[in-house]
Formats: sequence, C-alpha cells, structure tokens
Amino acid sequence: MGEWHKTGCVLCAQNCGLELLVEDGRIIKSRPDKDNLRSEGYACRKGLNVVYHQYPKDRLTEPLKKVNGKFEPISWDQAITEIAEKMQAIAKEHGPRSLAYMGGSAQGGHMEAAFGLTWLRSMGSSYYYSSGGQEFSDSWWLFGRMLGKQYNLAVPDEHATEMMVAWGWNGMMSHQMPQARKTLRAISKDPDKLLVVVDPRVSETAAIANIHLAVKPGADALLIKAIIAIIVKEGWENSEYIQAHVQGWDRIRPWFEGFDYKAAIATCELELDQVTELCRLMTTKKWCMHPDLGLYMGRKGMLSLYLLKTLAAVCGRFGVRGGNVIPGFVVPMGFHADERDPKTWRTVETNMPPVAAGSFPPAVMPEEILSSHPDHLRAVYVSAVNPLRAYPDTQAYEEAFAKLDLLVVNDIVLSETARLAHYVLPCRTFYESCDTTFFPNNFPEVFFQIRRPVVEPPPLCLESCQITTLLADKMGLIPEIPEELYEAAKGDRLTFGMKLMEYAGAQPNALKVMPLVLAKTLGKEWDSAALAAIWGLLMTAPKAFRKNAARAGFEPGMDQGDRIFQALLDKPQGLWAGIVDPDENFCLIKTPSGKVEVFIPELEEDIKALDADSESAAMVMPKSFPLILNAGRHMDYNANTLMRNPEWNKGKRACTVAMHTEQAKALGLEDGQQVEVTTEAGSARGELQTTDQVRRGTVLIPHGFGLQYGDDVYGLNVNHLTKNTHRSSMGTPIHRFVPCRVEAV
Repeated sequence: MGEWHKTGCVLCAQNCGLELLVEDGRIIKSRPDKDNLRSEGYACRKGLNVVYHQYPKDRLTEPLKKVNGKFEPISWDQAITEIAEKMQAIAKEHGPRSLAYMGGSAQGGHMEAAFGLTWLRSMGSSYYYSSGGQEFSDSWWLFGRMLGKQYNLAVPDEHATEMMVAWGWNGMMSHQMPQARKTLRAISKDPDKLLVVVDPRVSETAAIANIHLAVKPGADALLIKAIIAIIVKEGWENSEYIQAHVQGWDRIRPWFEGFDYKAAIATCELELDQVTELCRLMTTKKWCMHPDLGLYMGRKGMLSLYLLKTLAAVCGRFGVRGGNVIPGFVVPMGFHADERDPKTWRTVETNMPPVAAGSFPPAVMPEEILSSHPDHLRAVYVSAVNPLRAYPDTQAYEEAFAKLDLLVVNDIVLSETARLAHYVLPCRTFYESCDTTFFPNNFPEVFFQIRRPVVEPPPLCLESCQITTLLADKMGLIPEIPEELYEAAKGDRLTFGMKLMEYAGAQPNALKVMPLVLAKTLGKEWDSAALAAIWGLLMTAPKAFRKNAARAGFEPGMDQGDRIFQALLDKPQGLWAGIVDPDENFCLIKTPSGKVEVFIPELEEDIKALDADSESAAMVMPKSFPLILNAGRHMDYNANTLMRNPEWNKGKRACTVAMHTEQAKALGLEDGQQVEVTTEAGSARGELQTTDQVRRGTVLIPHGFGLQYGDDVYGLNVNHLTKNTHRSSMGTPIHRFVPCRVEAV
C-alpha cells in the first residue's frame, strides 16, 4: 500500500496544497489537499501532473565537468575544489564585479536565494540576477518610489472588494492569486460585484468578465491617462483620501487638465461611454487592481504601471480594505535598493541599477558579459533557473555564456543552460528536499508552509543550499565553528540557539554568513541546509511578522520563532503564521512623507508628452513586421520550463502559433500548417492555430517550450524571437509587443 504525503505544488507561485501518493519510494499520483488553508482543495492540471516534473528523462545524478567539449563525471570534492579555486582566481585578478549569481527564482523554493546572496556578498559582489528583475523591475521600482520600499508589493484584497480590475492579466490561465479561477468566477457571478478586464483580446478571463475593454495593443498608458483626465474633469477624485494619504497630487494634476481624452480613447479603439462608465464605477465602488504581464512587459509598461498606480491613489484604493494593500510577510520579498544612493551598484555596460527588490534584470546580462569594460562579468553561478529558455534573446545568451571564463550551473536536469556550463552540479528536487516560498498573496492572513521531502534523492544529489554551502566553505568564507556548537546542534533547538548567540557575539563575522553557519551545524544534523535556515529565519524574524504571529495565536516570547517552526513541522499542509491588522496598513508606507507619493520627476516629461497624435503615429507597424507578437501566452499546457517531459501534454495542442482566423485567411494560411515567425531577433517555425480568441493583428506563442528532451526538441522556443535590448528603461523585456511577420514554410 502507498502512503499519501501532504506538500505543495512547485510549478507556480501559488504553491497550491497537494497530496502525493508514494509507493515503493516513488511518487505515482497527486491530488489537491483539502486541508491546505490557502488553497482548500483547489489545484490546476499542472499540480496534478507534478510526477512529470519529478521524474524527467535527463535527470542529473552526479557532478559533471566539461572536458574537450564533453561532460565527464567527477567527484563532489573535485568539483567544489576546482570551482572554488577558479572563482577565487577570477575575483583576485579582475575584482568582485567580475562575479554574478543568478537564482532565487524557483517557484517551489526560495531558500537557495539566502545562500546564493550570502556567498555573493561574501565575495564582495552585488550582481544578483533573478526572475523578479525579468518581470517586475518597472513595477517594483515604482513601489519603491510611491510606497517607500521596493518590496511593498500592494496586492489586491480580492475577497473584500466590490470590483476587480484585471489589467493585462489572464488570471483564468496564469492564476497569480489563491484559487484564481474559483475567485474570478465568484466575483463575476456575484450580483453585488464586478469583474472588469482590460485586455486587447477576449482571453479566458475576459470571456467571463462583466465588463471587457478591448484596448488597442500597446495603448494602455494612453487609456489610463484618459481615465484620470475624465475623473479630473468631472471632479470625481477622492479629495478626502488624497488630503490624508497622498503626496504630490497637486504637482501632477495639471498633467491631466485639458487633456484631449476623447481623441485618446478613439486612438485606443474604445467607446467614450464605456470608458466614462468605468470612471464612474472607479470613483464610487471599492475596487482593486491586478495588473500582469500585459502591462509589466507591454509597450510603455513603465508609464502604464505608473499611471495605474496613480489612478488607484486618486480613487483612494491603496491601504484600504477591498483595494490594494501591503500584505504581511514572514520576510520581505527581496530588499530595497535605491539607485539614487551612490553606494548602490550599477552594471558597468548598461548602467542598470538593481530595482526589482535588489536584483538586476536578466535582459542586460549578455551585454555585461560581452562588454569590453575591464570590470565585465567573467564568472556566473546559475542556481535552479534556465536562462537559455526563461530569459529574452536565446542567441545573445548563447554567445555571452560561451565567452565566460566560468559558468557553473546547479539543476535537477541537464537543461539548455547546463549544456553550456563548465561544471554542472546535481540538485535534489523540491520533493526530495526541504524548502519554502514567500509569495505574498494573502490578506490579512500570512500563510506559510515548510515542504518536507516525500521521496529519497539519488545518492549524490544535494540541496542547492547545501551546494552553495560547500562552495563557500571551500573558499574560506565561513568563520571557524567551535566543536561545542556542532555538539549543541545534536540537542534541543533552544539550547543550540543560546550557544549560537554566544558564538555570534564572539565572532561578529558569523552574522554576515549565518545561513552558512546554520547549514554546517543544524543543517548537518538534519541533512537540510534549507530547513536549518528556515529555523534561523523564524527565530530572527522582523518585528512586523512577530506582531502578526501574535495575532495568529503565537504568543510573544524568546521562543516564539521556535514554536512557529514546530507548528509548521506538525502541520505539513501549512498554516496561518500571522494576521495583519488592516488598520495599520498605512503605517507600512515608508516614503519620506509617510504617504503615497505620486510625483516621480523622472517620468514627468514622458507623461506630459503622451497624447493621441504621438501614440497613433508610434503604433503604426513597419511593413517588414506588420504583426504584434505576444511572446508568452499563458495556458493550461505550459509551466515555465519545469515540465520537460512532453507526455504530460500528450494529445494537446500545447505549443502553437495562434492567430485570428480571418487574419490567417488573409495571409493564405490554414490551421495546422507549419509557419515561420520572424522578428528582429530571428526566425522560428511552429504549427499554426487559428482562433477568434486572438485579436486581429496579433500573434500568440506560449513560453516554456523549445526544450531538449532526450534527443528531441519539443515545441517552439519563443525567446529565440525576442531581443534582450527590446526592454524598458529599467530592464523589463517588452515581450507583449514584439513586431513580427508570419509566413508559410
């Protein structure tokens, strides 16, 4: 008989609760976990197919070194020794700016980021690249300016709202909130609520919406400026809220006075009455906004996001129930890095700051490697991410990685990126190791779950956290640990904690590398560096979390963190580790004024210049590329690059080039035939799918394909069609507006 184990999905940021059936040491089936307080028995087909993630054909089971262009197995000791020596030699000769760490992006585990960053900083470098910088650079930079900290991610309070505004977000496919499909359907069917979708096409979410504004692709910023202009003209702004909680409105209000919103709305290919009605609803109802990649990676995404956040402030929707609120954190998502501080590093070739909660945008990495600057990147440590498929411009990455003095990759498979590495190190999967995530998607509750191993790993596979600890230790980055601390790790946790405090007091350098110290002591006893670091994190959690934890029933005290840790071990399905006081939300705003600051001087001229005439001219597509490629369609059939075995989609049309039926017919193309898509970056071939769900003039291709599985390549790699230089001023790739053409093969 098999045994069911409670855990969570590791394929997207919702981490829905799952139960996995294990027989003879192997996962054979998954089902939703009804005991998970956050997902309550909800899961999508990806979670129900995690067995395909767990058991890929190209699983890594031993360290590999590239010798004369081919990989050879080597021992862990040889791998770590050689990597450490080469890293140190590069840093000694070229300085710390030659080193970068790319990781902290796994949907199923965030603890390796604590280890990767500790290693990186101990080497004197700040060059941390993550998927946060891939998608959220513009948005998190704006949160930093408007709410005071880049990690103040004001999320929609969907359960208390009267109107959800999904802007550029297809939540029925991309999820991005707990129980997304269930929640969105409930809002759309509730007679007292409204679901509003702003999206150029009739997406799966737009199809169930109460109101759908089919804005012209790329015109979002112009539309939001028009909406604010209507509100200003009608005098509908929330003056009481603005007086109490908004700074700078008087400086930007003139930007919208006298603006020709009628011409703007016509340029957006919308009806004035429909937009005016939305303005009325936004100024009379409790509403929250949920933007997504349609804005984050859209044309003029920075301006769109800035104006949308300004619109929320004008309507009084930040920091209030049913609006957009700062959720509770166990620890914040990343750290604040203000580019105006002269101590904040910038990249040497592109002069890019780390704006996505401390991480740099991956789009600039190829240029930073290929640069002729003496401080260009020469060594990259890639942990549990696949930039050759996850990030823009595959060709640029291939060229850049080929020029590195050292590329080290740890992963569970020989991924496309790993194939280019000098050393490949085998990781345990998330179902063979301990880990957790910190995605802040609940309010007012704070959910937390420790996912424990449910099956044994191959003998030579290690946690990514353990790998980084080995590397740091070999480099001499961990202070000497006394034997008594190792002995204390074998006993009870609180006694160990007291000994650890004594050690840290006597060895101040230990505080800077505490995750590594915990990994070598508690982690050694538990066979999990990540679990040891989670315990340490809870023992030293921020004051805000400790207050929230007390509201959830964990009484204050020196042992509060240990009690929470034990409760998490006792409840593998996770628990409410804290509860936020909604009345204190404004206290979390950390701007100089303590208010939502809506004036951002760097964006003033661009907002002023935004009008119907200039946008009409700018959005005329060139003859060579008359169509707009949306590079990254969300579907039930893609899961980043985490599901490599195509069998999970057997019988599905999982990776197609989708066009409107009439558009295809005008080009002499038919459903099912092979077509070639060409952009500035290159060309790729795929199967054409014709559908009325795609807007005329646009092309949709999903992400997460073009994977080499065994001897075959499955699907079309959409990042072969995206240029890394086609990006915003803060490095976010403009994947939702890529000029292209489509032709028959």
